[in-house]
Amino acid sequence: MFITFEGGDGTGKTTQINLLKDFFESRGKEVLISREPGGTPVAEKIRDILLDKNNVMDDVTEAYLYASARAEHVRKVVKPALEQGKVVLCDRFLDSSVAYQGYGRRLTADKVMEINAKAVDNVLPDRTYLLMLDAEAAEKRVTERGEKDRMESNGDDFKERVNRGFLEEAKKHPERIAVIDAGRSIEDVAAEIRRDAEKLLK
Repeated sequence: MFITFEGGDGTGKTTQINLLKDFFESRGKEVLISREPGGTPVAEKIRDILLDKNNVMDDVTEAYLYASARAEHVRKVVKPALEQGKVVLCDRFLDSSVAYQGYGRRLTADKVMEINAKAVDNVLPDRTYLLMLDAEAAEKRVTERGEKDRMESNGDDFKERVNRGFLEEAKKHPERIAVIDAGRSIEDVAAEIRRDAEKLLK
């Protein structure tokens, strides 16, 4: 089973991924946690390029770099783990590219899907948890974490377009994307995700 976590920065994805890992392991499942961009040595180097605030790049270049990291990640990490019967929990995947580059950078969702067609190699999530949090609360969390990276440093207009993009994708794929209110307590959010995951196991 391939499960992805999406949402803007500061929505609590990492915390919820670790809690869901504990849940699946308590049910006897072997779990692999990964992230995008990243997950392999090459993809982590691409991540460094993408998130380095000193790097100025064209929007199309950015989209292709994310797709390149994804191609490496899918082939070296995600596919092999799924073939071994593991549950793969991933912090960001294709929906992030659609939201950030398609809507945020205004490349369009179709263009981003076209760029990523070969990268994903027909590997798509069985379930996506989209954590949504109001902009002010998310910004506060990101600021508390310390220095912002290149993507976190984008302005409010950009972040608003990204959030709109995530919600548009959720409307297009209601059978896959579960929208979760991340403004509640960690345990309340985790409980909602666990209830849904229980259904997936059945």
